[in-house]
Amino acid sequence: MDRIGLLVEKVCSKNYRVLSGSALKMFAIFLMIIDHSARFVLTESAFFTSPLLSIGSHDITLLFLMKFAGRWGFPVFAFLIVEGFLHTRNRFKYGRNLLIFAFISEIPFNLVHTGTFYYPIQNVFFTLFLGYLGLCAIEYYKDNLIKQGLSLLSLLVISLVLHADYGCSGFGFILMLYILREHKLWQAIIGCCFLSSRWIAGLAFIPLNMYNGKRGFVQGKIAKYSFYVFYPLHFLVLWWIKAYCM
Repeated sequence: MDRIGLLVEKVCSKNYRVLSGSALKMFAIFLMIIDHSARFVLTESAFFTSPLLSIGSHDITLLFLMKFAGRWGFPVFAFLIVEGFLHTRNRFKYGRNLLIFAFISEIPFNLVHTGTFYYPIQNVFFTLFLGYLGLCAIEYYKDNLIKQGLSLLSLLVISLVLHADYGCSGFGFILMLYILREHKLWQAIIGCCFLSSRWIAGLAFIPLNMYNGKRGFVQGKIAKYSFYVFYPLHFLVLWWIKAYCM
């Protein structure tokens, strides 16, 4: 964890801030594809499950490396939610879009997991939406700590009842990114403690702190909504490959 902190501290230098928000979105989508392909499609492939090398009693496979890289995805998406909250022109529409695509993504999410319309865990859009509401509550009730605390506790309970992906740790992770947004080193250190993948997910703070604060090449409504659409669409493609091509 100390080594991750040192790396984060180094890339906090302005000389290393070369990634726009658009670049981070593309990076997150790439990681998501790698992770979900490994989890849902390639688990039985001899090419991806054959050991490349062994470290002690552990075999390192392409499947393992893909899942390893995929653990960076959620921290990047969570960071983008915080940035969206800080810079959107219409917070109501931003939150509404998250909720709409949470419902749209649910059936594709269920299909790829179970091959049916039911899966007890809800897709990550619900986690991002609840985290976004948490950010709104922090700001709206900034002068009333009791209402702020009760609002956040209520949202946390909802995330537990819904069984939202990444659970209460994902919800807390989003709040932590916002609260510590001016303290990058502590953000990385504490962030490593929130998620189940711990230090692996903590490595995501390296590219996050290369963010230059600019929107980047993604401009216009079509480009913006294509990122929303991609989430349920890629689940449908993976489900189709898993069901009919494997």
